[in-house]
Amino acid sequence: MLLAGVMVAAGLTMSGISAAELLHARHQQMAQATQPLQSTPGAETKPSAPAEPATTGKRPGDIPPEPARPNPDAQKAGATPALPPAPAEKTAAPIKER
Repeated sequence: MLLAGVMVAAGLTMSGISAAELLHARHQQMAQATQPLQSTPGAETKPSAPAEPATTGKRPGDIPPEPARPNPDAQKAGATPALPPAPAEKTAAPIKER
């Protein structure tokens, strides 16, 4: 019990010292704003924005999208599916009614 009391007293003492140092005036500091930005030499002759990219990011309209799994007629004609066949589902025995 004596050890616990000593530990509590030490913790309170350390907390009091820390709080006193935080409130002390020598630790107060002023925040300073950054200096205003200066222009780069020769900035008047350089373009301000990069040129537009050559691509627009749109999908070309002349190539139609194709399904991942072609219909059965297309498969008979030789088209291969883009995805492997799905695994068979595991089924359990039907639940019996009570």
